[in-house]
Amino acid sequence: MAGANSVPRAVRRAAIASLVGSALEWYDFFLYGTAAALVFNTLFFPTFDPLVGTIAAFGTNAAGFLARPLGGVVFGHFGDRVGRKSVLVVTLMVMGVATFLIGVMPTYGTVGLWAPVLLLALRVVQGIAAGGEWGGGVLIVSEHAPADQRGFYSAWSQTGVGLGFVLSASMYWLIQAMTTKESFLAWGWRIPFMAGILLTVVGLLIRLRVMETPAYQEASAAAPKKAKLPALEALRTQPKAVLTTFGARIAENGASYLFLTFSLSYAVKIGMNGDTVLVAVVVGMAFESFAMPLWGALSDRVGRRPVYLGGAIGMILWAYPFFLMFDSRNTVAVFVAVFVAVVICHGAMIGTQPAFITELFTDSRVRYSGVALGHELGSVVAGGFSPIIATALLAWAGASWPIVLFLIGMGLITVVAVALAPETKPKSLHEGRTPQMAEASAGAGRAA
Repeated sequence: MAGANSVPRAVRRAAIASLVGSALEWYDFFLYGTAAALVFNTLFFPTFDPLVGTIAAFGTNAAGFLARPLGGVVFGHFGDRVGRKSVLVVTLMVMGVATFLIGVMPTYGTVGLWAPVLLLALRVVQGIAAGGEWGGGVLIVSEHAPADQRGFYSAWSQTGVGLGFVLSASMYWLIQAMTTKESFLAWGWRIPFMAGILLTVVGLLIRLRVMETPAYQEASAAAPKKAKLPALEALRTQPKAVLTTFGARIAENGASYLFLTFSLSYAVKIGMNGDTVLVAVVVGMAFESFAMPLWGALSDRVGRRPVYLGGAIGMILWAYPFFLMFDSRNTVAVFVAVFVAVVICHGAMIGTQPAFITELFTDSRVRYSGVALGHELGSVVAGGFSPIIATALLAWAGASWPIVLFLIGMGLITVVAVALAPETKPKSLHEGRTPQMAEASAGAGRAA
């Protein structure tokens, strides 16, 4: 009975630790995207045309995404071999230090070309840390949660991602409101980055209290010999799961960075007040953060695929109205555009994603690597390049219609990937035992 009573406590503790840790880690990662849209083009690429400078700033932002698969492979390797918890502590420390250093680094006006080079290097470090974070943050909850409630509990890790964005954007809005434009460009933009080190300490204290996941402990006990190269093993044994994860990410991740990051620079381009859109995005993400567990809970009842497909199809249908409402320059219309895009379309996908992707990978010995690899490859193709592509399309056409087609294309890729995937709900994370695990368990039974 004592053991049964301890399970809900362990699940809640894992959910809280994942939420807080993810919020703080993604606060750091999202700071860069907001700064790239608002200030980096001026401070680090001042010799370019403003639009080209924005593309260059988004290019360094994309470098973080290019590094994420590397982080997924490296940290996934150790997450599968030494445990989820240890890796999550390291990723948080790496991210916190890199973010603090961005806040204190010199700009182009001080050191010339070294400024964008250093900025790029630190963004790569952020990307490596983020690549290892997501998979571990999800697994620390989903491998604790009961199968029939995994959608609800594991979605709280995504709530942390959403709150990280809200926190980073709110910090920028607050600092902008408290400073003049000149002061903000001179030193105000640095404050959110430097504050990240304090938040990192808080996250570490919480994560150190989490227990290792039951699925990992069971796999280690049943098959003490770990996979030598978990990422390659995942690709060899579960290629469809990796490809499905990749495809499912295209619409979710690509759209999120258009809705949340590119929309800020688009608003300025069409003559809107950037602060208005920033507030709309923050409010939308705040609502989405707490809608995610509701979408996850719905997937526990009706299945992962219907909810995920609903979000992807909704995004396709909303692509044109989204930009039409922005082009109206009406504040209420912009708030509605962001709310529907983020809370409903994107929320249905990202709230269902942790349980869906976790359950695709049946072998817990390589699950961290498989989840991280598929997830982060999708982030490179979609999230990393979507703001650059959208900015280039806007420069080429001078209108939003090619960006609408771009969004629809990403949505169709995800619809196909998820439609061809198996339904995973509700699946025990202990079903996918390898022959070695089954043999070890049988041997242990005979010995007993």
